[in-house]
Amino acid sequence: MQAKEETKIEKKTEIDRMNWRRFFDFREMGDEAKPFLDHIEDLRKMLIKMFVVLGLMMGGAFTFQKPVVQILERPLLAIDPARTSLTNFGVTDPLTIAIELSFYAGLVMAFPFLVLFLAQFVLPALTRNEKRMLYPAAAVSFGLFLTGVLFSYYWVLPPTLDYFFNYSKSLNWRPQWSVREYFSFTTQFVVSFGLAFELPLAVLLLVKLEILSHEVLQRTRAFAMVIILFLAAVITPTTDILTMLLMAGPMYLLYEGCILIAWLMERRVRRQSRMANSTRA
Repeated sequence: MQAKEETKIEKKTEIDRMNWRRFFDFREMGDEAKPFLDHIEDLRKMLIKMFVVLGLMMGGAFTFQKPVVQILERPLLAIDPARTSLTNFGVTDPLTIAIELSFYAGLVMAFPFLVLFLAQFVLPALTRNEKRMLYPAAAVSFGLFLTGVLFSYYWVLPPTLDYFFNYSKSLNWRPQWSVREYFSFTTQFVVSFGLAFELPLAVLLLVKLEILSHEVLQRTRAFAMVIILFLAAVITPTTDILTMLLMAGPMYLLYEGCILIAWLMERRVRRQSRMANSTRA
C-alpha cells in the first residue's frame, strides 16, 4: 500500500512538473525553438507596435480633452453642481492633467490592439484557424474591459464620490479636492475596474494551456475568493470596504462563469477526441 501511495505521489508530481514546463515553454509549442536573440527581437517589435498605437490614440484623445474632462466631471456635478470642491493648485497642472487623461483615454481605445499584439507575441505557434480566433478574442477582451470601465463609471464611482463628499461634510469639513487628485483618482478607479474584468480571459488561457481545469477551479473557490479580495484591495485606489466589495463581487461572479466555460471547453475537447477515435476505428 505504501509503495502504491508513493507511486501515485510521484505520478502527480511529474504531471505538475510537466504542466509548469508547458506553461514556461508554450511559446515553442508546435514550432521550433528560437534563439534567445530572436525572442528579444520579437519583443522589441511588439513594444514598438504597442507604443505607436498607444501614441496615436493618446494624440486623438488629447485633441478631445474637453469632452473627456466633462465626462469625468459628470459624477462630481451630481453632488457638487457648482464644482466648488475642485481647486487647481499647480501652474502646470492643466497641461499635465490633460496629458494624463489622454494617456488613460488612449489606453482604453488602444486596449484591443495591445491585447492582439501581446497574443501574437506570446502565442506565435498557433495554427491558421487559431490565429483567426485572435481577433474575436481581442474583441471579447475589449468588451470585458469596457464593461468594467462602464460598470465603474455608472454604478461604483458616483456612490464612492458621494460617500467621501458627504462624510467630509458630516465632520464639518469643507470638501476641497485638487484637480490633479480628482482626475487621477477617477481615471485610475475606472481603469482598475476594466483590468479586473479581464479575469475570465486570464483563467481561460490557463485552461487552454491545460494548466487549470474546471475541477481545480471548483476545488480552489475558497482560495480564489481570498485572492480576489486581495486584488480588489490592491487595485482600488480607495481604502473603504464598500468599494473593495463592489469590485470583488463582479470578479467572483466572473470566476464562477470561468468554471462553467472551462467545463464546456473540456467537454468539447473530449467530444472531439471521441469523434476522432471513432473515425480511426
